[in-house]
Amino acid sequence: MSHRPIALVTGASRSIGIGAAIARTLAQSGWDVAITFWRPYDAEMPWRSDPAEVQSLRAELERAGARTTAIEADLSQPEAAAHIFETVERDLGMVTALVMSHCHSVDSDILTTSVESFDLHFAVNARATWLLVRKFGQRFRGEFGAGRIIAITSDHTAGNLPYGASKGAMDRIVLAAAKEFRSQGITANVINPGATDTGWMSEDLMAEVKRTTLLGRVGLPQDCAHLVNFLCSPEGGWINAQLLYSDGGLQ
Repeated sequence: MSHRPIALVTGASRSIGIGAAIARTLAQSGWDVAITFWRPYDAEMPWRSDPAEVQSLRAELERAGARTTAIEADLSQPEAAAHIFETVERDLGMVTALVMSHCHSVDSDILTTSVESFDLHFAVNARATWLLVRKFGQRFRGEFGAGRIIAITSDHTAGNLPYGASKGAMDRIVLAAAKEFRSQGITANVINPGATDTGWMSEDLMAEVKRTTLLGRVGLPQDCAHLVNFLCSPEGGWINAQLLYSDGGLQ
């Protein structure tokens, strides 16, 4: 029987993504790790979907000593949250840290956003977050002060209206959990990692981000993963109800 705590990391389908970096870092720090993914979304994106990436990530986590499980889940469906938690508890045990790095992001502005796109963004980025947070609060039975909720956000709204607006709603949901779950000692924080190189930026955009970032480089998935790892540690337990910018000083 493993004595490692269990983290649930959503949105970890791509080996170069933030979710995968978080899963690797937590596994190396002594966590068992469950991941979720949704291939149909990746298939619609420029990077496409590679079924081998999830299994490759699982193999990496296991080499780091972690027990792991992977759940394909459409987070736009209200029943997904319950299915995810039931699967993780069956395969690994009770979740101690819920780390939400999933998203739906299809660019459109105020004038071109459709009602269907707006609703889908809010279903995945806001409603699914609420349902996952609610399931975590209902099922958490760990020691006071041990529970962690962390979400990855963005303030990119202009030209990307439904994504940014739904991420803003997500922020409020997660920060509310810090107060509503105080009797359980669960901390809840949001991280804004800024522009992060996960394969989506053009060379021109990367050059602009480097120019406007005080530390003179683009963010890497590992940068966000290190902060998540700290927040999940006992040493990070005093940080609570915060929206943390970890973007190298992006101006």
